[in-house]
Amino acid sequence: MRIALVGTRGVPARYGGFETCVEEVGKRLVKAGHEVIVYCRTVGLDDSVELVDAYEGMQLVYLPAVSKKSLETLSHTAHSVRHLRRHPVDVAVVFNSANAPLVPFLRSRGIPVATHVDGLEWMRDKWQGMGRRYYRVAESMAVRWSDALIADAQGIADYYRLEFDADTELIAYGAPVVTGEANDRLARVGVQPGQYHLVVARFEPENHVDLIVEGYRDSSARLPLVVVGSAPYADEHTARIHSLADERVHLTGGIWDQELLDQLYANCVTYLHGHSVGGTNPSLLRAIGAGAATIAYDVNFNREVARHSGVYFRTPADVAVHIEQAEAAPEDTARRGEEARVLAYRYDWDDVAARYEALCERLVHEGVRGHRHPSGRRRGITSGDLSAPGVYPADTVHAVLPLSTAG
Repeated sequence: MRIALVGTRGVPARYGGFETCVEEVGKRLVKAGHEVIVYCRTVGLDDSVELVDAYEGMQLVYLPAVSKKSLETLSHTAHSVRHLRRHPVDVAVVFNSANAPLVPFLRSRGIPVATHVDGLEWMRDKWQGMGRRYYRVAESMAVRWSDALIADAQGIADYYRLEFDADTELIAYGAPVVTGEANDRLARVGVQPGQYHLVVARFEPENHVDLIVEGYRDSSARLPLVVVGSAPYADEHTARIHSLADERVHLTGGIWDQELLDQLYANCVTYLHGHSVGGTNPSLLRAIGAGAATIAYDVNFNREVARHSGVYFRTPADVAVHIEQAEAAPEDTARRGEEARVLAYRYDWDDVAARYEALCERLVHEGVRGHRHPSGRRRGITSGDLSAPGVYPADTVHAVLPLSTAG
């Protein structure tokens, strides 16, 4: 098959979950004998980045985008769709429901489309007013026009089933098993193996980095907190995080050295994860694959991944308690890390790629007229009933329940 992967920043993966998925799945599809075309953005690339025609066997097509938060994704995908209409493929996987308005242009060319809907983007703080309304409409368009929907977490699959009566293909990301033996790279951020806590996240309100830093500051922790991340569109929020930090907090900015990141994950005492609306998160998967004891924001997506190996927080006071307990009981903390590593084996990139391959084969076989599409109309079961960012009512979505109850 000729398979196009559309709607991300492209590969090599330097940014987030979509890009990681494209790289890991794309290279495996190539090894399985398929031709994979990945659409990459030129905007935001450092001048030192060399634009190459291929990576890990995938063909790369570089196209421009509008360098503006509200337009970057859609503008780049519009260029990609225009290119695909001139150079058609057998099937396309479109990442991000924001790109749904462009799906009909691919289908009119006879290209069946699977849309990876990701998390609940309209709930992100950076989208207000028109941006938030657009994402809600785009969700409906994705349901109505896509030949298949991909969800990476049970909570997302539940949302689309309850809100739109729409089925999804539940395909989570993979979790790399990270060994990350310590070497001199840790010294670059001023820490020693087993002597620090870790956060890796973009500085966006729904990732709760500020809440974590505040809780850590108010704790009696003796080990430093390493905070890896930045935000291109959130200067005010970044300033708040910096204002909350004390001298124990190491704010490193973005780190793109994967070997250093792996060492940070594999040698931390705890990994603190504040993401709340994005489905299954690759950073959390990498942390459990590294055997890191996790302290996670208490939403269904995070409980689905970390399960009994994690402890969960909602407030800065919760963070402070969990960090102090982790330092006071190092044997229990280490045990939780080992339990996390065992859970990581449930998330295998080979299996993920095989499921993408099977989905693409099915769509190629069915074509663009292969089945009935849902209407895309909302049923109003979950919208408006959300008590906090990323949290569903416990009586409608089983994954939010404690694991001892939900299984």
